[in-house]
Amino acid sequence: MAPLPNAELVKNSLQLYRYLLRCCKQLPEENIRQHYRHAVRQSFKVHADEDDPERIQQIIKRAIEDADWVMNK
Repeated sequence: MAPLPNAELVKNSLQLYRYLLRCCKQLPEENIRQHYRHAVRQSFKVHADEDDPERIQQIIKRAIEDADWVMNK
């Protein structure tokens, strides 16, 4: 399963959130979709107070890489 196109256009946390939720919609089974949607939401809650722009870009890059891995799994 290929990741969604335009991952390179994700520049901020809201765009990342939307991208990851769209990736979840492509997963094959409902229980898997629910699991990853929950994980995405929890991760955003954990990192909500992050204010270092460099760290935010690291988190975005890693989240997209992780999403690609999940989608190809």
